[in-house]
Amino acid sequence: MVKAKQIYICNNCAAEYSQWFGLCKECNEFGTISEEPVEVSAGGGTSRGGWQSGTRSNNKVSGAAKPRVSLKFSEINNDVQERFPSGYGEFDRVLGGGIVPGSLVLIGGDPGIGKSTLLLQVANKLSYTLPRILYVSAEESGQQVKLRASRLDVADTKTAAANGKENGKQNGKAVQNKEHNLYVMPETDLEEILRELESLKPQVAVIDSIQTLHFAALTSSPGSVAQVRECTSALMQVAKRENITLLIVGHVTKEGAIAGPRVLEHLVDTVLYFEGDRYAAHRLLRSVKNRFGATHEIGIFEMAEGGLVEVDNPSELFLGNRDEASPGTSVIVACEGTRPIVVEIQALVSPTSYTSPRRSTTGIDYNRLQQILAVLEKRVGVPLSKLDAYVASVGGLGVGEPAADLGVAIAIVASFRDRVVDPRTVLIGEVGLGGQVRLVSQMELRLKEAAKLGFKKAIVPKGQSLPDDLGLEVIPISKVIDAIIAAIPSERSGDFSAMPEEDD
Repeated sequence: MVKAKQIYICNNCAAEYSQWFGLCKECNEFGTISEEPVEVSAGGGTSRGGWQSGTRSNNKVSGAAKPRVSLKFSEINNDVQERFPSGYGEFDRVLGGGIVPGSLVLIGGDPGIGKSTLLLQVANKLSYTLPRILYVSAEESGQQVKLRASRLDVADTKTAAANGKENGKQNGKAVQNKEHNLYVMPETDLEEILRELESLKPQVAVIDSIQTLHFAALTSSPGSVAQVRECTSALMQVAKRENITLLIVGHVTKEGAIAGPRVLEHLVDTVLYFEGDRYAAHRLLRSVKNRFGATHEIGIFEMAEGGLVEVDNPSELFLGNRDEASPGTSVIVACEGTRPIVVEIQALVSPTSYTSPRRSTTGIDYNRLQQILAVLEKRVGVPLSKLDAYVASVGGLGVGEPAADLGVAIAIVASFRDRVVDPRTVLIGEVGLGGQVRLVSQMELRLKEAAKLGFKKAIVPKGQSLPDDLGLEVIPISKVIDAIIAAIPSERSGDFSAMPEEDD
C-alpha cells in the first residue's frame, strides 16, 4: 500500500530534508525550504521505480565483460547538426549563431517584459520555414493568444474571418493557410502536452511557462520544486528522443533569479535572460549559459507598437547627446560577449547634506564605484569622502566588466572639477588599487567600434598591442593621474587641493 509522506525541499538547490529548517545547509540560503508530499511504500521506504525499486536480481552474470549500451568514441556518429535561423538576427546571436536542433532553451525575465511576445514572434517566423511549430500556452486561453497574435500581425484574424465559412473545417483551413505551420495548444496538463509532442513531432515547441505545468502523478501544486523538476525532466526526455527544440519560459523571483530549483538551469542547454526597464523602449536578451556558444552575449530589441523590433546599431541607444557636452560625462566601450557597445557614463559629485555621503549607481556595480572612489582619494588626491557621488550609464545598460573603471573615474573627476571631457574621446581600462591602469581584453574590437562611430581619440592602458590602421589617435597611459591629464582639458588637472565649499 502506498501512503503519503512529507519531505522538505530547498527551492534554491533542491536539497532534501526530513524536517523543516530555516537555513539550507547546502546553499546557505534562508527561507528557501518548503514542504513537499511524496509517496512511500507500506514498508516506510520511498516508492521508486526502475533500478531503485529493489527488484533487480542479485545473481551475477558469468562470462566475459562486455558493454550493454555504452560506446567508444570511434563508434559515436560525429555528424554535426546544422543550426537553423530563427528569423531574428539578435536572437540567433545570443544563441551562438542559430537554433540547435533538439536543444532546450530557458528564457527568464520580469513579468510584462515581453517574453511571450518575443517567443510568439519567433514561432511565427519559424513557421514560414519549418513544417510544424507548436506554441503551448499554459497561462492564456486560445482566444487570448489569438488576440495577442493579431496585435503582433502574427495572424490576420480579419482576413481569416472574411475568407472563412460557417463550416468549422473551412475556417480552420483558412486560418492554417494564413498562419502557415504554427499550432497553438492551451494546456497545463503535462501528459497531454507530451502526447501532443510525440504525435505532432514539431521541429520547435514553445512552453509558456514551465511554472504553470502540472504533473498529475505528483500531489504538489504547480510551480513547486517537485513539479518544475519533473516537468522539465519529462520534456527534456521527449525533446532529446524526438529531436525537438524546446523554448521554455521561466518566471523570475524578486531577486531576479529564475524561480524554482537551480537544477532547472542545469538541465537545459541554454539560459537566457530578457531584461530592461518596463517604462523604456529597449529590451536586452542576455545569455548566461550556452553549451553551444559563447556566454554573456547580448541581443537588443525595441518594443514598438507592433511588437519587438531588432536594433541595428545598439550603440546609439546608449550614447547621450554628443552635440551638447556637459561636465561629468565620459564614453567607454563595453563588450558584451563578442559585441562591442559604446556607452556614455554620467557622474555627479556634489557636497553632501548628510552625515554620511550618499553613493548611488545605475547600470554600474556599486562595489566597483566604492573602490574607484577610494583609489581617487588615496592615490590621486581627490577629496571625495565628504561628497555625494552618483554614477549612471545612459540607457541603464548593465556594465559589469572592469574595462569601464577608467571611464567612471574620469567622469567623477570631471564632475568634481566641473570640466567637460572631449565627447570624441573614449576611455578603456581597469583601475587597480594602486592607481595603475591595467590591460583589458578585446581592445582591437573595442577601438574599431569607436572609430566606426566617429570617435577621434582613445585613452587605453600602456602596453596594449594594437594594429596601426585603427583610424583614431591612441594615447597609452599607465596611471589614473595620466589619464586625467590627457582627458580633462585643464592646466591644473593634477591639482585637487581645492574642494567645492559647502554652504554654511
